[in-house]
Amino acid sequence: MITVNQRKRFEQLEDTGDGMTLLVIENYPDAGLAALGRTAARMGHKWKTVRAYAGEELPNEAGTFSGLVTLGGGQNALADKEYPHLPRLCDLIRTFHEADRPVLGICLGCQLIARAFGGRNILSRPIEFGWQHVTPTAEGQADPVVSALGNGGPLFHWHTDTVSLPEDAVHLAESAMTPIQAFRIGRTTYAIQFHFEAASADVREWSENLADEILPHTPDWPERLDEEAARHADKSDALGEVIARAWLALLRRP
Repeated sequence: MITVNQRKRFEQLEDTGDGMTLLVIENYPDAGLAALGRTAARMGHKWKTVRAYAGEELPNEAGTFSGLVTLGGGQNALADKEYPHLPRLCDLIRTFHEADRPVLGICLGCQLIARAFGGRNILSRPIEFGWQHVTPTAEGQADPVVSALGNGGPLFHWHTDTVSLPEDAVHLAESAMTPIQAFRIGRTTYAIQFHFEAASADVREWSENLADEILPHTPDWPERLDEEAARHADKSDALGEVIARAWLALLRRP
């Protein structure tokens, strides 16, 4: 379970009644805000979703948005031919960063932040899938968002690709398979490889809706799911919500 200090943080980040509006970029079907959206709604925030994978146009400027979230996907961060919005999304990430508006990239979004700031995208490694332990670095334990992990815990993963750290990035978390699980650039641009936004209900929905993508690489997942969820889901869900609230607490009106 989460610690007393984590619970205090959770309680301190309740709805302030001063909701803001996020720009959310969906890069792949069935890969939405999930629990992060439910947490944002409880905190009084709203968002505009751009389904970039379906050809919806990305804005050129940060405008009146308080922050940017770019989500995951089954493609790699260099798949410009199949997903021509990716270079423009890297430009948009830099635009929000330069405007000092918080940026959050999850999974593919993490890899796009690395690309946007000169990190290397490392493709087609062995898959890391299911609930796996994530450990914060010393810098992560002092970070206003990733410190929510405490001494570490199980979070959901689904990726083969990873990154090298961009110049001036702060390394925040790691796992046994993937040294770069989270990093920060500047004050409020966060790249997080693991799916903290995927609560157990979302994992079950992915497991059903995306079974054709899961079974080729993890054919025993239908048998493993209940057992892994019983061991890890409660703590993972709690950690994910605290991380979500900590990042959302960085938002402020433009």
